[in-house]
Amino acid sequence: MGLRITTWNVNGIRNPFGYQPWRESRTFQAMFDTLEADIVVMQETKIQRKDLSDDMVLVPGWDVFFSLPKYKKGYSGVAIYTRTSKCCPIRAEEGITGVLCPRNSATRFRERPVDQQIGGYPRADQIPASLDEASLDAEGRCMILEFPAFVLLGVYSPASRDETRTEFRQAFLNLLDIRVRNLVAMGKQVVLVGDLNIIRSELDTAGLQERLRKEALSLIDFFSSPSRRFLNQLVFGGQVVGERDAERQQPVLWDLCREFHPERKGMYTCWETKKNARPGNFGSRIDYVLCSAGIKDWFVDANIQEGLLGSDHCPVYAMLGDAVHREGQSMHIADIMNPEGMFQNGERLREWMPKDLLPLSAKLIPEFDKRQSIRDMFFKKATPAAKQDSPPVASGSGQAIPFEEEDDVRVSGTDAWGQRTSVSASQLSTDTYFPSSLPSTQSPRKPSPPKRPAEYPGPANRPQKKSKATRGKDSSAKSGPAQSSLMGFFKPKAAESSAGNGPGRSNEGSSPFRKNASLPAALKPTFGEDSVERVPPTDADAEDAMVHDPIVAKESWSKLLGKRVVPKCEHDEDCKSQVTRKPGVNCGRSFFACARPLGPSGAKEINTEFRCGTFIWSSDWNGRQ
Repeated sequence: MGLRITTWNVNGIRNPFGYQPWRESRTFQAMFDTLEADIVVMQETKIQRKDLSDDMVLVPGWDVFFSLPKYKKGYSGVAIYTRTSKCCPIRAEEGITGVLCPRNSATRFRERPVDQQIGGYPRADQIPASLDEASLDAEGRCMILEFPAFVLLGVYSPASRDETRTEFRQAFLNLLDIRVRNLVAMGKQVVLVGDLNIIRSELDTAGLQERLRKEALSLIDFFSSPSRRFLNQLVFGGQVVGERDAERQQPVLWDLCREFHPERKGMYTCWETKKNARPGNFGSRIDYVLCSAGIKDWFVDANIQEGLLGSDHCPVYAMLGDAVHREGQSMHIADIMNPEGMFQNGERLREWMPKDLLPLSAKLIPEFDKRQSIRDMFFKKATPAAKQDSPPVASGSGQAIPFEEEDDVRVSGTDAWGQRTSVSASQLSTDTYFPSSLPSTQSPRKPSPPKRPAEYPGPANRPQKKSKATRGKDSSAKSGPAQSSLMGFFKPKAAESSAGNGPGRSNEGSSPFRKNASLPAALKPTFGEDSVERVPPTDADAEDAMVHDPIVAKESWSKLLGKRVVPKCEHDEDCKSQVTRKPGVNCGRSFFACARPLGPSGAKEINTEFRCGTFIWSSDWNGRQ
């Protein structure tokens, strides 16, 4: 499949999510998939840097570049999204003139080393002395990306709202014309897309004759306006009144939608919202996809998507074919839309990586750098963790094969009263053996640990993994016994109480399950339905080598997870739970109090004591306390 470029004036980057079909998913990734686009150029985003959010920048599978207004709020703005699996730019710049600076740099784009420039900047003799270039590029109206195949310019041209903006608008269009022509003169191919706010011909607007009558203009006067004259001199087949301007004798770009639909009427891309002109298709075509002559044959389709709502404009797209002719040979489009070495003959040689991000990528803004979306955290495949250098120890060497911290295996099985449970290998005590008939599952993100040798060495030499709470601390600092693992709930109480007591005792004698290495050959396990090794208790551990008691184990769980026990009052009755209503630090907290009333009616003196946690209050009915 080829590569599709879509341009869309969204009239606010989140505006489409209020319409079908975008309101269902409300994600940019779903929007781009619906558009079936690989490069999406948005105009009039109407945001500032402080308005950028995770879902806007960290779109899975997409990179994004923003040109944002420097001063005005909720105004202008251009964004270019690129699908990383299909295309990867090699350079990025903001603005037409090259006077702006990259992020975290004080060097202007046009003053950077030649190999880091896109080029084509207006020369000093091409810029009027009265023009402030920095102000021209401060409104966030142009974003430029360079691919090995061509230079892409995403543009939002000023509109002719009133006479106060006429000079600014004409200066913008003149410099845009100069930049495009300079790039073509350098031998680079150009694709210019965006909302140019210009009507090219009679076919591109509805009700032109009525408009001319109201404004008392002739058709020649209409097409002689500076903006229409600029566009018609830039594109092939443009209607130019009179002689062409100096340095604009030759057109350099093709209007792709008109090339594929030369006589189509009603092919409008913008409708006036106040008049609800869209249902009657009373609009104008002011959004374009233009390309230089050298790559015109690369495009196989171009059209508008007037059925997609979400703005007062509709999306406009152009499609590049799978294979294109360049320098006399056929090449796959992926080979020339990505840096060298990423694709060859349409086959991917290496995956896109964060190191391919350009300095102007929004993902490198400090608020988003080295972060990913929550969706990626759950669905992105993790790279295997690096192994430690220590090789596994061979069988019979007297040392155990330790689990690495990254290789934490989860073991699941059935507990003493028939409930399914699962614990990690790092939580298992060294003197515990799980039956081999129990299923073992491994985390899909971790490599499997090495298999145990036939004769597994004893637990004496196996390194004990410390828990997070005690890692790096002296064991003598513990103030009392603590539950170290989930297995404590499955171990018999007698075994827990006697483990480690008395001289010469070890954990090895306190467990009803034993490692293979300590057994004679006749007692080696057979891996059948019941493959647990049961070792006859010795004199030393006869009292605590007992079978798991499901009643005892269930009581242990009940004490931990059971229903809260209501305390008794001094009358040996259940207390009543109450809530503090008085304003203060304890407002809203619950406490227990005696459920009896304050005292029988008519009683002259009754000493009553109420207990609420650590608070005790007593009084008599005569008011004494």
